[in-house]
Amino acid sequence: MPVSKSLQAPSSVVMVRPHHFAVNSETFDNAFQSANPTTDGDAKKACRELTDAADTLKFHGVDVHLFEGDDPRTPDCVFPNNWFSTHAGGHIAVYPMMAPNRRLERRSDILEMLKAKFRVQDILDYSGLEHDGLYLEGTGAMVLDHVDRIAYAVESDRTSQIALERFCTHFNYEPMAFRAADEQGRAIYHTNVLMCIATDFAMIGSCMIEDLARRDEVLNRLGQSGRAVVDLSEDQIKKFAGNAIELQGNAGRILALSDTALNVLSAEQQATISESATLVALKIPTIELSGGSVRCTIAGIHLTSRA
Repeated sequence: MPVSKSLQAPSSVVMVRPHHFAVNSETFDNAFQSANPTTDGDAKKACRELTDAADTLKFHGVDVHLFEGDDPRTPDCVFPNNWFSTHAGGHIAVYPMMAPNRRLERRSDILEMLKAKFRVQDILDYSGLEHDGLYLEGTGAMVLDHVDRIAYAVESDRTSQIALERFCTHFNYEPMAFRAADEQGRAIYHTNVLMCIATDFAMIGSCMIEDLARRDEVLNRLGQSGRAVVDLSEDQIKKFAGNAIELQGNAGRILALSDTALNVLSAEQQATISESATLVALKIPTIELSGGSVRCTIAGIHLTSRA
């Protein structure tokens, strides 16, 4: 298994343990979200699942910065990748969120930790766009190719074209936006449930991209990058197979995904992934009730350590 470092695979991450986890009543536009209400017992289960997931990543050599989500007003705090992202060269972006209670997830203590332990040059805060009804929910709304500098983005209420263009201008990415929906015509709410870009492969539910010409363009760009393309079915997408993230471990790169996702990948798909990354399944069925999976729980740190 390769141990060389990759721009695409961070070795440090931020995760948040959700002490007040619940299915968020303000985000029911998310078709992946359970329609059933959660209980205090589910909150405890979610906390344990996140703890175990963080421990598993640490076992594989990932540097996990674990924070406590103890504000009862933030049922989705377990998904920090939506409100901030980090970038090589010392840059941080803070994002505008659509649901009012998700805006409360933004935390100065996480930003202060990043500034203390990593080299940070600047923080670009886009949250003021919320006043204009413009949203861009971080690396949920965008799946970033850090090597070829492309920001893939499904068009949705949570992904403003204006905000996307502004981010891409500031951070030197080419925007590639497209429409994607399920078989019932419901728009995909976040790009990172549809696709994952790793160093040597990409996973995507291309069948859900509505415009055929745009679908071919996206697949061609992924192929031109030299990556093997693992095409996912709509059923696999619904089981969170696209909601994965490549990380740098101590013995090579790993692909972190849920056991729900792993169980629906074919042997051939797993073999393609395993050529360059070790599959690491995390068991988070309660957390997945909120409509997000492993990728959503992990905010990668693409900054240089001060150590």
